[in-house]
Amino acid sequence: MNLKKLSYSALLLSLPFLINAQNYDLIIKGGHLIDPKNKIDAVMDLAVKDKKIALVAKSIDAGQGKKVINAKGLYVTPGIIDAHVHVYYGNNMDQGLMDGPSSVLPDAFSFRAGVTTMVDVGSSGYRTFPKFKETAIDGSQTRILAMINIAGEGMRGGPFEQTTKDMIPARAAAVAKKYPDIVVGFKLAHYSGHEWGPTDSVVAAGKLCNLPVMIDFGGATPPLPMEELLMKHLRPGDIYTHAYAYFPDSRDAVIDENGKVKPFIFEAQKRGIKFDVGHGGGSFRWKVAIPSIKQGFIADAISTDLHTGSMNGGMKDMANTMSKFLALGLTVQDVIDRSTWQPALMIKRPDLGNLSVGTEADIALFSISTGDYGFIDIGTDKLKGSQKFVAEMTIRAGKIVWDLNGLAATEVKK
Repeated sequence: MNLKKLSYSALLLSLPFLINAQNYDLIIKGGHLIDPKNKIDAVMDLAVKDKKIALVAKSIDAGQGKKVINAKGLYVTPGIIDAHVHVYYGNNMDQGLMDGPSSVLPDAFSFRAGVTTMVDVGSSGYRTFPKFKETAIDGSQTRILAMINIAGEGMRGGPFEQTTKDMIPARAAAVAKKYPDIVVGFKLAHYSGHEWGPTDSVVAAGKLCNLPVMIDFGGATPPLPMEELLMKHLRPGDIYTHAYAYFPDSRDAVIDENGKVKPFIFEAQKRGIKFDVGHGGGSFRWKVAIPSIKQGFIADAISTDLHTGSMNGGMKDMANTMSKFLALGLTVQDVIDRSTWQPALMIKRPDLGNLSVGTEADIALFSISTGDYGFIDIGTDKLKGSQKFVAEMTIRAGKIVWDLNGLAATEVKK
């Protein structure tokens, strides 16, 4: 509106419009904001405009918003980052997690748990990533990032994950360099041999791109020594997943036979090695998690290892996995930190996992329900808890994509 060309009377007529102009697409009022990056832990308002966080303040005039969400009694957090999923879904029945039936459709499992970003870790290899991008990533509302498997076919199972001649660092690195906005690292998974060549190959790919690698520490019998992996082969910033797994015949655990965290685990943390929960269908045991956390060993990233073998088991979804850490004694603030900002740092994406002004508006609203809950590890043992995260609303790039109880809806009378 050009005020210089308005007559005095026309200007008077336009004043109500100017005063009541709605500057924001969405305002979230009265929620308890938790933003670990910006050290916010207080009741605050938040405004969204043009798909981005526009303002965070103690009070924002509700009249400035086209839509206003009453978040009183709710936690308002950055959109959750699930740093370990498998979403290369396909109908090739013999291909497991790579373009096969063991992976899942991302949008079907993300928003209902408060998740706005998923990191697919190694489902695709350098040879199969282009199809994964075309069939799963490009059409997803959820932001999908990826770690490229050092095995060329990815997690296709069987010999495809054991063939060392197909583990070529330069080819994996070339894919990462071609898709820098999507690829955030590299993965080695399920290798059951007794040599360190595959580990060194995936680390070599990481060095070529200055990206982290994630290690799913195979299934060698007898196990390869975890201490050697963490202290001699991995670099600061590299990631050990399935931190609370227990496979005594094929993989070192972080605790010894007396339930004590092995001293080198703490040394590895000091060295800069990152630890990922990666719950999965078989990689999270209370017998490991409870003593580990009591002794101060807490994984950097809470994640699901989402696939068809975990979603209907003890894992269920990201909100349920986060709730387990409340039952383990972590605070709401610490759980949110390890589900947003810490995984963002782990994958070198500081643009994510926070509510800074100017960032893309990925936001989750949670209630904490109280009751008598039982949390299963991998289907064998249960830990009782009294609190559970419930995703009330999820906002992806400024758009409401999940609204459990109609917070944004217009109430009707019956």
